[in-house]
Amino acid sequence: MPHVTLITGASQGIGAATARLLAQRGHSLLIHFAHRADLAQAVADECLQLGAPRAIIAQADIAHEADVLKLFAKVDESLPPLTGLVNNAGIVDRTARLDEMSAERLQRMLAVNVLGTMLCAREAVRRLSQRHGGSGGVIVNVSSSAVRSGSPGLYVDYAASKGAVDVFTSGLSKEVAGEGVRVVAVRPGITDTGIHASGGEPDRAQRMAPQLPMGRAAQPHEVAEAIAWLLSDAASYTAGAMLDVSGGR
Repeated sequence: MPHVTLITGASQGIGAATARLLAQRGHSLLIHFAHRADLAQAVADECLQLGAPRAIIAQADIAHEADVLKLFAKVDESLPPLTGLVNNAGIVDRTARLDEMSAERLQRMLAVNVLGTMLCAREAVRRLSQRHGGSGGVIVNVSSSAVRSGSPGLYVDYAASKGAVDVFTSGLSKEVAGEGVRVVAVRPGITDTGIHASGGEPDRAQRMAPQLPMGRAAQPHEVAEAIAWLLSDAASYTAGAMLDVSGGR
């Protein structure tokens, strides 16, 4: 059965690295982006060169149900049946204390990181679950090691949203395990991606490196390797797991 994987937030960072790795392993891909079609198309072109049978792009704001429905309709129309979802899209905001955060910021954080993740997972279950006539598959949710620290003084809202992703992963994994769907999560630590710039700290990965047990931040491809393993048949008895890829932090 061909592997067909939808990766949200795949125009750069961990999502793009995951797309490249899965392309090398023969996956057809839908590369989702929120804003940068040019970056997403560049990733898709590279994936085709790396061996992906198909690699297409689609825009969506995953905080909106209508966009999520269109995103999955694009898979249905353009690719073979879906076999996997990587729920990677997520946002962070500028570092701040809770008492400095607006309601609008909190609502947007939860809308993208929690509601968006749940909506995408719902649509994946509707296609993967044997209960719905599917052939099974895998959902990998990208959480964060911030769930353990809580990110005080930085972004407790982001940490809380990823805590919700962990609880969601645990519950959904039990709900659909008997229907051929494995639901798992990875918890990256500090990773050298552009997400830090959106928090106002573009050099955070380098600045934090000396404080990390391994003396460096993760590279996106290192997190991608964990995601690819969880998607693979090598992880066939792994459900509900939350794999820390945090360098011992």
